Amino acid sequence: MPENRPARLPSPLSGLRLRTAAVLAPLLAGLLLMSVPGAAGAAGRGADDRAATSAGSAAARAGQDAAPMPRRGTAHAGSSLDGSVSAARTASNVASVEAAAAVSAGPLGLDVSGHQGNVDWTSVAANGAAFAYVKATEGVSYTNPYYSQQYNGSRSAGLIRGAYHFALPDVSGGAAQADWFFAHGGGWTADGFTLPPALDIEYNPYGASCYGLGTSAMVSWIKAFSNEMYALSGRYPMIYTTTDWWSTCTGNTSALAATNPLWIARYASSVGTLPAGWSAQSIWQYADSGTFPGDQDVFNGTTAQLQALALGTGGSTTTAWPTVKKGASGQTVKTIQYLLNAHGASLTVDGGFGTNTYNAVVAFQSANGLDADGIVGPLTWAALVVTVQKGSSGPAVSAVQSELNASGASLTVDGSFGTNTYNAVVAFQSAHGLTADGIVGPLTWRSLVTS
Repeated sequence: MPENRPARLPSPLSGLRLRTAAVLAPLLAGLLLMSVPGAAGAAGRGADDRAATSAGSAAARAGQDAAPMPRRGTAHAGSSLDGSVSAARTASNVASVEAAAAVSAGPLGLDVSGHQGNVDWTSVAANGAAFAYVKATEGVSYTNPYYSQQYNGSRSAGLIRGAYHFALPDVSGGAAQADWFFAHGGGWTADGFTLPPALDIEYNPYGASCYGLGTSAMVSWIKAFSNEMYALSGRYPMIYTTTDWWSTCTGNTSALAATNPLWIARYASSVGTLPAGWSAQSIWQYADSGTFPGDQDVFNGTTAQLQALALGTGGSTTTAWPTVKKGASGQTVKTIQYLLNAHGASLTVDGGFGTNTYNAVVAFQSANGLDADGIVGPLTWAALVVTVQKGSSGPAVSAVQSELNASGASLTVDGSFGTNTYNAVVAFQSAHGLTADGIVGPLTWRSLVTS
């Protein structure tokens, strides 16, 4: 494989397979009392498991200082756990992990990256996998060379699948990494078999554990990524992390629990204590090897609930920016023309996407480092929209007024954001489940152009 996996200690899972059945039998028998991961006996083992995970995380961070740094791009979901908890885990604990998954009522899954290369998805599906997450990107320069085979292949085999991004907050801002991710596989559609895009945020495999950021700066970075993904795709991303990292590097913030599903990593007999704000995880990564290639996961629910997670819920969470190109006509084209004029174009706002509008779009895309294809998709929309509020004026305000009128308001389209426009914005936001603050930012813009 072109990627060299970071050095890791021998896995206890490999050693476990060499042990006799007599050693494993009593461990597995006790675990058959459990109906879901961590449901029975979790209280008695919880403190020891948390200590093991914490000790393993500390070992991982200490090991980073002693061992050569892995090559950029080689990180994956669980990099900070690879081999790090091996010394802390006992044979019985590892047996508990495998048995817990075996008796779980939840759909089983896996997550893969470039380390796994081309995956035999037919075999994976035959072995019982229901879902998969595939690494798409890392930072703002790396893409998984096996992404297409893994992402499309898993779907072809009947799995529900999603894409994840490995965060490098020391490389660029959160929004920039969301843009990179979205442009290279991190999208979402409400088709029932695409999981929400996921953000992998864990201990830095290449350097400082928290990427050189304080807790408040880290929370701001994650929010910037999350909000940008929501603006681009219509879904807040799943967050993959460990409780230890979340506590250390975000101060155990609860700020994202209301919007972002949780994918918790913990190689133990239960999920243990979750980060602040989350009462339950959506996915538990419980081991780094097992039945399936890559890491082993289990969904916390039924197959129907897994499908519902993929589908999303009603309202603005299932709508994404429209894709508009030459030949289109109507209100959305008028909005594009107004916004292009707000950025310096001189178009007649007639709702017709002709040659002049096409040329203006290409010029705007070129000036903003976008693919100059003349098609207004999510990334172009994100660059085009201008945040406006009471007191603002100009073509962007005219676009808001025109959109509001298309949704039932009766405003004069004069480009002046006065009291009437403010009241109409608040009413629109309230009706669409948005924060009713009268400010037209990316989320309100997206709802306006998709209503």
